Amino acid sequence: MQTLTKDELGKLIAVGEGYSLEFKRTAAHLGREICAFANSAGGRILMGVDDHGSVVGIGNPNRVKSEVQNVARSMEPSLLIDLDVVGEVLVVSVPSGADKPYSANGKFYLREASTCQQMGRDEIREFFFSEGLIQFDRQPCSGFSMDRDFDPGKYSRFADAASLPKGLRRNDVLQNLKVVDGGNMTNAGALLFARDVSNFFLQASVVCVLFQGTGKSKVLDKQVFADGVAADFEGAMTWLLAHLDTEYIIGAGARVEKLELPEAALREALLNAIAHRDYRFTDHVQINLFRDRVEFINSGGLVAGLERKDLGRVSRPRNPLLFSMLERMDLVENIGSGIKRMRNGMKEYGCSAPTIEVEDTWFSISFLRSNPVSAGQVAGQVAGEVTGEVTGEVTGEVKMLLKALVKPLGRVALQETMNLKSQANFRNLYLMPALEMGLLERTLPGKPTSRLQKYRLTEKGKLALKKP
Repeated sequence: MQTLTKDELGKLIAVGEGYSLEFKRTAAHLGREICAFANSAGGRILMGVDDHGSVVGIGNPNRVKSEVQNVARSMEPSLLIDLDVVGEVLVVSVPSGADKPYSANGKFYLREASTCQQMGRDEIREFFFSEGLIQFDRQPCSGFSMDRDFDPGKYSRFADAASLPKGLRRNDVLQNLKVVDGGNMTNAGALLFARDVSNFFLQASVVCVLFQGTGKSKVLDKQVFADGVAADFEGAMTWLLAHLDTEYIIGAGARVEKLELPEAALREALLNAIAHRDYRFTDHVQINLFRDRVEFINSGGLVAGLERKDLGRVSRPRNPLLFSMLERMDLVENIGSGIKRMRNGMKEYGCSAPTIEVEDTWFSISFLRSNPVSAGQVAGQVAGEVTGEVTGEVTGEVKMLLKALVKPLGRVALQETMNLKSQANFRNLYLMPALEMGLLERTLPGKPTSRLQKYRLTEKGKLALKKP
């Protein structure tokens, strides 16, 4: 910190004690004051000033300086401080420590308002997490059993997506990737490979909500995806693409389909919410779709050490192990470039830049829709749902799906009956359009991702089948 003049010192004393300033008459309990500043944002301690702001002096400057230096060196870890004598006052400048957390005499302190407070066990644990000294995704997942909870199918899909060589032993792969550490499945591994993720993380889901208009007064559709981060990403993206408008451009060549917002930017926003969220909070990743905008909201503000100006330039993943696994699956590209790609993608598409909002416990990205659905269109859709009338074009793909549903069937059985190989195409061209038009319904509407889920025709679907 910059050396103070006598005039500047007088003005500082006049302001009084606060978050970054402490008055000390003597060196008593100095260790906890230095520790609190080092664990917080740093500050100054004015030795030789009493609690009322009166300068009483330090007497022997060399002796007091030696005392203070010994206190700083005895911290765990030791701390480098600046000392400066201004008149009869010793100014002790304490930086925000680079090796947090610091302790004094085996105890941890934080600066709160104008006092230093000793941290309790839970506060110490939260401090470690907030400073990135403990990473949630690397911690062992309590109660996880490889025999009971591990899903081999999810691992196979990961291995295919990551292009792992055939013949590698599964346990060797998981240990080499640090997903299994010391024989224990990590939280990152559970989020990816648990047979039922909700057994360990009730909050690990993506909730997608379609609202009528620009407010939250009326919900038109809601889907919850809770089958592991990879499946949740795929399901939520399919839901979002099915609900956004697509423009069909007819030119000299083949018909071109253009989504109202760049898909790559939406993917980045969703991946950002899933990969960087704080999984210790009990809220879900939220996608809110309004007539005029799309919002992605996740728990957890900026990671320690990052500022808003760093967004798009610097990345410090909150969950680096989970992030690296998503990267191996080609879901995430270059670390730190996601927000930059979102901005560039929106600019190239001719759309407004995304709006980013950050608070201590949450993060959101919003996209203005370039071709929002009109109120009349929404009202027409709702009217169709109420009257049972089939609105919109029933495509050949959708009719093919309706004909295949002679009885309730699950997704896999439906695809096999229709001889369709691509799950993405099946969802985008067949299943989601039929669900959106109300021609199908789920047998387990409250559990959209359940392995027991099946689909059946609605009365509207039966009516559509009868039409030529």
